[in-house]
Amino acid sequence: MDVEGRASKGKSLTLNLEQGQQEKGTQNDDYGLASAHAIDQDSWQQVGLMLVTSFNCGWILSFSNLVMWPLGWTWGIICLIVVGFYTAYANWLLAAFHFIDDRRFIRYRDLMGYVYGKSMYHLTWVFQFLTLLLGNMGFILLGGKALKAINSEFSDSPLRLQYYIVITGAAYFLYSFFIPTISAMRNWLGASAVLTFTYIILLLIVLVKDGKSRSNRDYDLSGSEVSKVFNAFGAISAIIVANTSGLLPEIQSTLRKPAVKNMRKALYLQYTVGVLFYYGVTVMGYWAYGTMVSAYLPENLSGPKWINVLINAIVFLQSIVSQHMFVAPIHEALDTKFLEIDKAMHSGENLKRLFLLRAFFFTGNTFVAAAFPFMGDFVNFLGSFSLVPLTFMFPSMVFIKVKGRTARIEKKAWHWFNIVFSFLLTIATTISAIRLIVNNIQKYHFFADA
Repeated sequence: MDVEGRASKGKSLTLNLEQGQQEKGTQNDDYGLASAHAIDQDSWQQVGLMLVTSFNCGWILSFSNLVMWPLGWTWGIICLIVVGFYTAYANWLLAAFHFIDDRRFIRYRDLMGYVYGKSMYHLTWVFQFLTLLLGNMGFILLGGKALKAINSEFSDSPLRLQYYIVITGAAYFLYSFFIPTISAMRNWLGASAVLTFTYIILLLIVLVKDGKSRSNRDYDLSGSEVSKVFNAFGAISAIIVANTSGLLPEIQSTLRKPAVKNMRKALYLQYTVGVLFYYGVTVMGYWAYGTMVSAYLPENLSGPKWINVLINAIVFLQSIVSQHMFVAPIHEALDTKFLEIDKAMHSGENLKRLFLLRAFFFTGNTFVAAAFPFMGDFVNFLGSFSLVPLTFMFPSMVFIKVKGRTARIEKKAWHWFNIVFSFLLTIATTISAIRLIVNNIQKYHFFADA
């Protein structure tokens, strides 16, 4: 029986946490394990460190403006805590569905397609890839802004942002060519961790110094009531982006047995050690500058010059490694389709194809990022209509399908609440994101030197 037949006739599915774990290519169906990338290799410590460093990338330098500025102290802290716990729970739940009916699902779209049919497979594919594409453009903008900030410290007329966007895109391309998979990042995670904690510690020192020297900080929310509501939903989108990626099954696929237990250990590391730093920077940035906080926090720093240069340089270097996790599922899909997966990744023919695939991808993404340099919009937009369903709605839908017949009524009610609430939140945050984009289109032109 095919997947859509199974779904339409309502036959129950069986949750199986670890059985059925096989080597790649052994599942003989539409949702098998055939992949050009490594499966079942990494330790939970490696994946946990990757999550901590990747979510503490330079994007956290925007969250004081995107999260705290629209919400203020009270609602800002409440939303950070509530959305953080809710996101952690949703990922913890999704990790359990890595194995169903003695099958392992290494891709989110495969999981949704097996449980709900081809339509959900394609919808999940669109949501995921749109999120990851927009996220990668945001990373390219981030790297470009960091390089321009360095140039601005030494020149009163720095080069246009687009030059630095191109440099960033080229750097990301080279890294993804030589380090093509998530598992291959293992030798770079130590250096990424050192860079991450160095720039965050330096940043916090400057924030404390600037905050103490400013006695007239303003924390009052401005704008009309309608604007405050829309801005608040945009802030919620940004908090979701700060905490989740929409690609947990793809990350989980790299883990050794037991994959569910190990994924949850990695999540515990992210939502304790990791969240301490990116929430800390978010709150301290708002404390130091209030409503004057910039969309790119280093623009507020008082100096000295060498710290500003060092922080921006580290942000650029760290982003080269951290961006790779968020775009790896797209690379995996392209590599699996176009490479000869029975041969080594860097064999002769595969090397040429890999070069062309990476060059094509980053050329397109770099061009779009240069044409639309609105970094905050990318954060809010990917956190709205695509990331909200991937994080909150779809895991509860899978629970209803897999365990709905045997679960207690209060659990079913809870997951139906999640589905309805996530649907409404998706509508609200998407409207807010579109409104922000429309406003910025009116302010900026194509290839603006933002």
